[in-house]
Amino acid sequence: MDAEAELEDERHAVRASAGDAHAYAWLVARHQGAVYRYLARLTRAPETARDLTQDTFLRAYQAIRAWRPEARFRTWLFRIAHNLALDHLRRTGRARLEPLEAGQDIPDPAPGPDGRLETVQRARRLERALGAIAPAHREILLLREIEGMSYEDIAHALNLNPGTVRSRIARARAALLAVLKD
Repeated sequence: MDAEAELEDERHAVRASAGDAHAYAWLVARHQGAVYRYLARLTRAPETARDLTQDTFLRAYQAIRAWRPEARFRTWLFRIAHNLALDHLRRTGRARLEPLEAGQDIPDPAPGPDGRLETVQRARRLERALGAIAPAHREILLLREIEGMSYEDIAHALNLNPGTVRSRIARARAALLAVLKD
């Protein structure tokens, strides 16, 4: 995320924390897709991800007055999503849930049917591989590789030291590669 986008987030978050509902609606519109994708891949259940996304934004709305500009809004929001997902996974005791529907959120950069089929097959293989690794590994890879968060932002979102984030990402990548080789 570039500095201009972060400033725009901060500006809207400050206005939202002062009670501006339109500013909060802007933040929801801007981040709901990313939060949903993160939660869908983490929980591996689209319906659960929709519910958790709504809960994330409800909790964020209820706590927006406590948000401080020192914390990036996006990182703060993903921290809320992380906590809700973790609570859900603990409560249900389910580390592996139903996979995403075939073709969901898969980009289509290829111009022809063969290229599209190959892209879909690779994405399905990656989704299956992500589902086969530990939820903690899946989560940290999603934040880094899919959401593009920095090590520092991930550390804040997951309440970890940056060094721990680096080592977990390395272990998660190794676990994913091991699954993909099989």
